[in-house]
Amino acid sequence: MEKIKLVVVDDSMETRNNIKMLLSFEKRIEVIGEAENGEEAVFVVKESRPDIVLMDINMPVVDGIRATEEISLSVPGTTVIIMSVQGEMEYVRKAMTAGARDFLSKPFNGDELARTIIKTYDLESKRREKVSVPRQHEEIDSKVITVFSTKGGVGKTTIASNLAVCIARSTKKKVALLDLDLQFGDIAIMLNVSVKNTISDLIKEINQLDSSLMEEYLVTHFSGVKVLPAPIKPEYAEYITGNHVEKIINALRESYHYIIIDTSANFHETVLTSLDMSDRILLVSTLDLPTIKNVKAGLDVMETLHYPKDKINIVLNKASEQYGIKYKDFENTLRHPISFYIPEDSQTVITSANKGFPFVMTRTETKVAKAIMDICSKTTNELSGVRDNKPAIRKLFG
Repeated sequence: MEKIKLVVVDDSMETRNNIKMLLSFEKRIEVIGEAENGEEAVFVVKESRPDIVLMDINMPVVDGIRATEEISLSVPGTTVIIMSVQGEMEYVRKAMTAGARDFLSKPFNGDELARTIIKTYDLESKRREKVSVPRQHEEIDSKVITVFSTKGGVGKTTIASNLAVCIARSTKKKVALLDLDLQFGDIAIMLNVSVKNTISDLIKEINQLDSSLMEEYLVTHFSGVKVLPAPIKPEYAEYITGNHVEKIINALRESYHYIIIDTSANFHETVLTSLDMSDRILLVSTLDLPTIKNVKAGLDVMETLHYPKDKINIVLNKASEQYGIKYKDFENTLRHPISFYIPEDSQTVITSANKGFPFVMTRTETKVAKAIMDICSKTTNELSGVRDNKPAIRKLFG
């Protein structure tokens, strides 16, 4: 049974968390996003296209009534349920006029909440029911892109999460994001997704794994990217093997056009498996000597593994020559050209991570976002055999 995708909108974080907790045991309902005001709600709903929005009325910036009207007009496939306290019936009537289909009076319990969501969804489904032509089975040419470095703290997770979102938005293809930093993975936090199951839960059913079972363990980010989070506890990592990773990637290949993998900073068996199975490796470095030394050692290992040189793209993060090392000296040391440059922009990156909104969605005008978009377009074009005649990113930053 397909899950009901839900976005929760309330200016109180405590209320949003309580609602997510109440719904955490509901198998039919999946919370895929949240917002703290009406303006943010409209943005999230337009991006994620949920089935249901649970909307509070009184909120700052844009209230629930205006947000309901905007969503009803611009995203007609999404249904709004209004939340209100006793005594706000006049507001509720206005919200229903704006397009809301039902309302809940605060406070409510878990049964009442779930029952209202399911009833509203089922009624709307019946209203929209019509004959549709069955879709032909699509043969998927899946591509695996692994973001890797032999040094921690260089920005792998930031690049992987924003790249996955950018690919999903620009190609309109199905994208999965796999967190293989098995001890200290941060993808779920970076994207602010609710974690119910992780890769360590999945391997308990690894022998029954297929694309259908895989869907039950993936978490949906409001951009459409599906995430398989890292284990909650570091000690669970030791139970995950390279063989497990191979089966997981093969299962994802059946349904997803792009599989983006974030990794730990070592050549553990699980990381080697993902590197072996990758169509493209984005090797991330910064311009400090310890990182350059480690990245050079990593390239030497890949050379002994006979990886084709064009399989590896060097990504220079926080790119700047002001600290004394020139780009040309860096390339000469590695004996490998720099493919992509990402400029330093700590304010955008940290704010984005803290809010759980990827900057390729919210800060598209920044140079750091444009750099990720460049990686996105060039990599997807190359992997799909499309010639890219855009000027090199070097001209933007160096």
